[in-house]
Amino acid sequence: MGVFFIDTGTGQVATQHQLVEAGIAPESGVPTRPWLRIQGSGDASTMWYAVLRKQEKGVYIGTLAIRHGDHHASLLRRGWEEIAPESIGAPGAQPSALSPSPLEDAFG
Repeated sequence: MGVFFIDTGTGQVATQHQLVEAGIAPESGVPTRPWLRIQGSGDASTMWYAVLRKQEKGVYIGTLAIRHGDHHASLLRRGWEEIAPESIGAPGAQPSALSPSPLEDAFG
């Protein structure tokens, strides 16, 4: 998937690629506010990482956590909301098809 951004006003999460494709970010890939980069690996995949958000003092913040780890569980207990991979996308854009699971080829 790559680099994730969050709209601090709405809580919408999108990848850098999705924002560039939708014309929200320039070709350099760095959108302006209200979009802020979610800190984490530059090549994060929703297969391994959960994208989470929380509203604090009227502003949405985001983070990445390795799925099913202690940190992930701790964030959920503290009120963070996990974003479903199919909900990640630029506003107004058609939903992206999810990448196929590597297990589909092995077991599908």
